[in-house]
Amino acid sequence: MPRLPRISGQEAIRALERLGFVQVRQRGSHVVLKKLTPESTVGCVVPLSQQLAIGTLAGILRQAQITTEEFIANL
Repeated sequence: MPRLPRISGQEAIRALERLGFVQVRQRGSHVVLKKLTPESTVGCVVPLSQQLAIGTLAGILRQAQITTEEFIANL
């Protein structure tokens, strides 16, 4: 498994949008994204910080149900 890069919240949102997620709403500095799949609806919350912590980014990918390789390919 490749290492996660140090990116901003805005860069993470752009990569997730390339993977089919759409912004549903924003409250303060947190953006909620959702993606409709044939099985269910997948959602995740991304904070708009200058640099996301690696653990936070890993949690976002876990919520979004995507792999690290998929995410890095769409950066």
